[in-house]
Amino acid sequence: MLSLISFIGFTVLVAVVAYIATRKTNEQSSEGYFLGGRSLTATVIAGSLLLTNLSTEQLVGLNGQAFTEGILVMAWETLAAIAMVITAVFLLPRYLKGGLTTVPTFLERRYDRTTKSITSGLFLTGYVVVFLPIVLYSGSLAISTMFDVSGLLGVSKETALWICIFSIGIIGSIYAIFGGLKAVAVSDTINAVGLIIGGLLIPVFGLIEVGGGSFLEGINVLTTTHTEKLNAIGDNESSIPFATIFTGMMLVQLFYWGTNQAIIQRALGAKNLKEGQKGLLLASVFKILGPIIVVLPGIIAFHLFGESIVNADEAYPKLVTQVLPLSFVGFFAAVLFGAILSSFNSALNSSVTLFGIDIYKEYINKEANEKQIVSAGKKFGVLLAVLSMFVAPLIANAPDGLFGYLQEVNGCYSIPILTIIVVGYLTKRVPAIAAKVAIISGAVLYIISQFYLKPYVFGEDNYPHFLHIMAILFVLNVVIMLIIGKLYPRGENYVQEFTKEVDITPWKHVKLVGILVCVIVIATFLYFS
Repeated sequence: MLSLISFIGFTVLVAVVAYIATRKTNEQSSEGYFLGGRSLTATVIAGSLLLTNLSTEQLVGLNGQAFTEGILVMAWETLAAIAMVITAVFLLPRYLKGGLTTVPTFLERRYDRTTKSITSGLFLTGYVVVFLPIVLYSGSLAISTMFDVSGLLGVSKETALWICIFSIGIIGSIYAIFGGLKAVAVSDTINAVGLIIGGLLIPVFGLIEVGGGSFLEGINVLTTTHTEKLNAIGDNESSIPFATIFTGMMLVQLFYWGTNQAIIQRALGAKNLKEGQKGLLLASVFKILGPIIVVLPGIIAFHLFGESIVNADEAYPKLVTQVLPLSFVGFFAAVLFGAILSSFNSALNSSVTLFGIDIYKEYINKEANEKQIVSAGKKFGVLLAVLSMFVAPLIANAPDGLFGYLQEVNGCYSIPILTIIVVGYLTKRVPAIAAKVAIISGAVLYIISQFYLKPYVFGEDNYPHFLHIMAILFVLNVVIMLIIGKLYPRGENYVQEFTKEVDITPWKHVKLVGILVCVIVIATFLYFS
């Protein structure tokens, strides 16, 4: 009963604070609804970025991989910090200079409307078919497993899963669709604090368990008993071979933190460039510490449970139920619930934004005013949420290693979109036709590569790692765009217009802090090599 009360209490607290914080925001305007009125500060941006990213895919998936392979999977976390630095220094100033609400809006200005529409379509397809259902399924599986929803409600496990899916989907939809970005960002910030506290409790209590009641002894036992699990340099048989860090891994990170609408929308809502850059860099510092929450528990679970766990993705839920005192269970359930909601409602809010601005306004009702755009976006969001709730249970048959599977499938649209954005900013004469060719060929070639050549022609064991494939296709598509640009250049150079939406004076310490963050990341890898 105490666990249930603390769960409901913390969840209601987040909702009330988010409501109070958004009362004065004009949700009827597209800027107010989609970008929180361009009023987000560094702390809110950092908190929202972290919690949008951190959900059950990492807590369950990465800890599951760490259970099997050790600390080398920390690359997914620590290398993100470098991508966030690049975004803060290079991409964000250009985004805010153009007063962007969506990333595809830049593509329309740089190339043409068709390029923007194709990109928006790819984003929406990825969210609907892959990301939203996976977030709902993995989150619901974690909640129902860790806290025995089936036994609590006296229903079958399948019914418990459906109940969790629709609970997360409905509550997340309310935040995202009816509250707008600011409600999402504020609730994310509160949940981020709770997640950091709750997430740290798991390894702390886990190490105390390992050490027979002593935290320090637990560290000593873990570092001396399982040295093979503490090597950050993966071999060619691992899920992250060391060479991939320098190829597709950094491209995936740069796409996710620098161009993915669900993530970068938080920084686009910054009140000015300084706050946006400080928010990104603050989040990057916490990202370096991320392995403590999403990698270390998996190694602790390996020590405690060993071969008794057959499915590695069960390692984290089992560790939680084993080491967490009952008095903390309700709080952690609420925090985990908030993390799941965050990933879901952030992607949903971004989908609503993309549809309202890039599709409804452009193709369905060109004369629509801002109130109509927001209204249409909300209706689309409701439809999207319902579809994702019904698709989510079908993910039950997805391959093991849900996190790695998610990253591989996302390559269908992540690398093509990153390619045309990078070339768009770094060149002035590459034409729109080059972007269309690159984004279509990038998606098609990746699908052929991973879902035809890999399983049926060359075989799983003889085929290059999917991160290497991403890098190869990225370079190939860049070359294709440059060749087309040389043969059929634009009539005039592209010049980005300063819309004066926000102050774009950079934070004076952005480069110094960015360099420091990169040095810490490199030092971390050297220490664990």
